[in-house]
Amino acid sequence: MKHAYLILAHNEFDLLNKLIAVLDDARNDIFIHFDSKVNTLPIIECNFSGLYILEDRVDVRWGDVSVVSAEYKLFQKASQKANYSYYHLLSGVDMPLKSQDYIHNFFKKNQGKEFVGFYQQDITIETELRVRKFHLFPHDFRADTSIVGLIKKIVRAVTIRLQYLIGFSRNKDIDFKKGTQWISITHDFLELIIQEKENVLEIYKNTFCADEIFIQTLCWNSVFKANVFNIDDEAQGSQRMIGWNNNMIIEWEGKDFERLIDSNLLFARKFSSNKMEVVNRLIKYIK
Repeated sequence: MKHAYLILAHNEFDLLNKLIAVLDDARNDIFIHFDSKVNTLPIIECNFSGLYILEDRVDVRWGDVSVVSAEYKLFQKASQKANYSYYHLLSGVDMPLKSQDYIHNFFKKNQGKEFVGFYQQDITIETELRVRKFHLFPHDFRADTSIVGLIKKIVRAVTIRLQYLIGFSRNKDIDFKKGTQWISITHDFLELIIQEKENVLEIYKNTFCADEIFIQTLCWNSVFKANVFNIDDEAQGSQRMIGWNNNMIIEWEGKDFERLIDSNLLFARKFSSNKMEVVNRLIKYIK
């Protein structure tokens, strides 16, 4: 069983190198997409894994479909290289919580399962805003504080409000689902995702945070729904440990070490170069 690790990175390169070192294993190939806004790429080396730095890069903007486009770059590059048993989508600030022996044994035992997390609360109101309304200037959800940025923000808000007032709603025939974008999936499911690329990019154009919706939606409306490892628990389903505080993802730190290693999940996010103590302890524990 050979695995592909697909990594989206844009900063925190000291931490990224730590992640790569832990994933560096002859049973893995590693693919990295650096945001095209990164002008000078860091030096990344592997001793055992195949390492592939994507040359065709996307200008990734938060909340925009460009995040989905970057994921597709990784999916397609990896699928062209080999037929891997599993494809793990990670960010550059993630870390595994288990050794590669443990991870490979886990996926061998659960071969054929899809590790996709599904959010468990009602998302009707959220999907109405995110993917059934038309969002202007999606490249600028995090607009700067200039006059132009402020005008874009106001115009977007006004047009969204008008769509609610007139009852405009698109994509009505799609049963949308939501969850963490970080997944571990089989080659068969990856092939379906790639086949649907044109439709996906069209459906989610001028939407908001589609990266948390499109894979869950594809999975839910396909035969792969029956293969989801745990459809009733987002963390177990994705095998990702994510800490939250007031709807914000926390950064793991030293005091969280015992909580992290006691987890039965395989990966965690997110970490920070400013809190490297927990990262170093975790790496020592894993190895």
